[in-house]
Amino acid sequence: MSDYDQQKIPNEGVGVGYPQKPSPLQSSNHAKKYYTHRNPVKTLCTVLLTLLILAGLLVLIGYLVYRPNEPNFSLAGAAIYELNVTTPPYLSTIMQFTVLARNPNRRVRLDYDQLSALVYYKSQPITPPMMQPPLVQKTKSTVILSPVLRGASLPVSVEVANGLLMDEFYGVVALRLVFVGKMRYRAGIIKTKHYDIYVKCDMMVGYKKGFSGQVPLLSSPDCQVDV
Repeated sequence: MSDYDQQKIPNEGVGVGYPQKPSPLQSSNHAKKYYTHRNPVKTLCTVLLTLLILAGLLVLIGYLVYRPNEPNFSLAGAAIYELNVTTPPYLSTIMQFTVLARNPNRRVRLDYDQLSALVYYKSQPITPPMMQPPLVQKTKSTVILSPVLRGASLPVSVEVANGLLMDEFYGVVALRLVFVGKMRYRAGIIKTKHYDIYVKCDMMVGYKKGFSGQVPLLSSPDCQVDV
C-alpha cells in the first residue's frame, strides 16, 4: 500500500473531530428524567387556564352575536274615569293607560315576571300596585299593555290634595306611570338570570275636574327604562 493510500484511511478508534453518538440507553434515561421531573400541579393549572380562556372566548362570541338590548316603552294613550279629592283628604282614582312595549332584539326574546303598575302624583302613589299577567315577548315585536289602575279613598297629603285641585282648575295634570318587576333574556335554550326592571313614564295630561274619558297627552310619549 502506498503512502498516499495510508493517508486516506482514518485511524480506527480515534474520534478526533467526530462527535460520539449517544447510546439508546442514555437517550432513554434522559427522556425518563424529563417526564419524571414535570410538575403535575403546573400541568393541571395550564389545562384549567386553557379551558377558562376557551370558555371566555365562547361567552364573548355569544355576546357579540346576540348582544341583547333593553326594551322600549312609550305611551300611546291615557283615560281618566275618576279623580276625586275628599276630606280629610282622601283620593279616589280610576285610570287606564295604553303603553307600547317593543322588543328591539332580532335573536333574543323577553320574559316579564312579577310586573306591576302604579301611578304617582307629586312623588306620592295615588293607586296601589296592580299586578300584570306574565308576558313573553317574541323577537322584533311590539305588544300593547292596557293596565286599569284603581284607588279607593287612599289617604294623601294636604300638599297632594291641594296641588291636584289647583292642576284640575288649570286643566293640566302631571302624572307618572311606573312599571316594576322582573325580566330576563332568552335565546333558544339559553336564558339569563332575572333582572330588575323599572319603567318610568312621565306625562302631562289635559284634564279638568268632572271630566271622564280619554285625555290628551301633552308631553313626550317616551318612557325611561332601567334594567
